[in-house]
Order: sequence, then C-alpha cells, then structure tokens
Amino acid sequence: MKLVVISAGLSLPSSGRLPADRLTDTTRRQLTADGHDVDVHVVELRDLAADIAHVMVAGFPGPELSDVLEAVEEADGVIAVSPVFAASYSGLFKSFVDVLDDTTPAGKPVLLAATGGTARHSLTLEHALRPLFAYLRATVVPTTVYAASEDWDTAGGSADALADRVTLAGRELAALMGARPATTESVEQQLPALTGPCGQEASG
Repeated sequence: MKLVVISAGLSLPSSGRLPADRLTDTTRRQLTADGHDVDVHVVELRDLAADIAHVMVAGFPGPELSDVLEAVEEADGVIAVSPVFAASYSGLFKSFVDVLDDTTPAGKPVLLAATGGTARHSLTLEHALRPLFAYLRATVVPTTVYAASEDWDTAGGSADALADRVTLAGRELAALMGARPATTESVEQQLPALTGPCGQEASG
C-alpha cells in the first residue's frame, strides 16, 4: 500500500515533521500488523515552494512536483500536516492543494493534523482543514491531531493525550486504507459501474 505524508512546515527542521513521523509510524505498524506491505513517501512542501508558485502562474509543474502530484494520485492514503497561520492552514499548504487535480482527493483516506504555538488554535482542524477536504470529497479520518508546543513536554499530561490521539488516528487511517478497494481507476471511471443510466444507484 502507498502512504503519502505531506508536511507544510516552513522551518528546518519542520515543526510538522514530528507529528507527521509519529502518525506515519503508527499507521505503518498497524497496516503491517494487518498483513499489508507499506511504501511511505514523505513530501516537504518547503522544498517545493518555488515549483508550486511557478505552476500556479505558468500552468504546468516541473519534474519534481509532477512526481509528487503523481504520488498523491496513486496513494492509498494521505497524512496531511499544516502549521496554523492566522487561525487557518498555511498559504503554502493551500497552494499545494490548489495545484492538485480536482479528482485526486476524491474517496481517498486522509488523516489531518496541524501544529501551533498554543492549544487555542486546535479548532483550525475542524473549521478550516476538514471542510477543505470535505469539499474535495476526500474520506477524512474521524480523529484529527493538533500538536501545540506544550504537547511535547513529557513532564505534563498533554504529551500522553497527544500520544493517544496519534495512536487512534493512525489506526483509523490504517483501517480505512485496508478497507479501500484496490483500483487504479479514477472516481469518474468508476461512476458508470456504480450508477444507472440516469445517475441513480445501480441495483444489486
């Protein structure tokens, strides 16, 4: 199975890599336990910022960005992590989503996570990120993960709470990926088999 991990952090090392790596490890372990081979592709959007800006004005991606877009299209599941800027996802994250083909996220299991300075921004996942991927018709994992700076303090209980959410979210993503039919067809190619001539569900 193919798992693509998208981190939109701007710093080096990226603030989003720590939760992204933990979510990846949990998801991979669960998929492996369920008998699946897992191929993980990690994407740091910071390294693609110039290419993303170029495609938005020129209309076509360069080779490196093309490979990333193809990887996302072929993925069986996606982990997407964005820092919170001005109570929303980052501009770089949204720009990357904008250059995806409209049909790429449709039906694809996606685990959403975000990082921020304080817990006050945790609702960004529900009022910004989840609606964005719902609009794109992705299958969003029920549990989202928000990591504030204090969540990495191992002396407090918040670190345990974060670890619990990471475990739950990773297992949910693994379950959705494992239940997803293996197919290389796009959603549009599958529609004729799922619907009747008038757009109604075909009867069994």
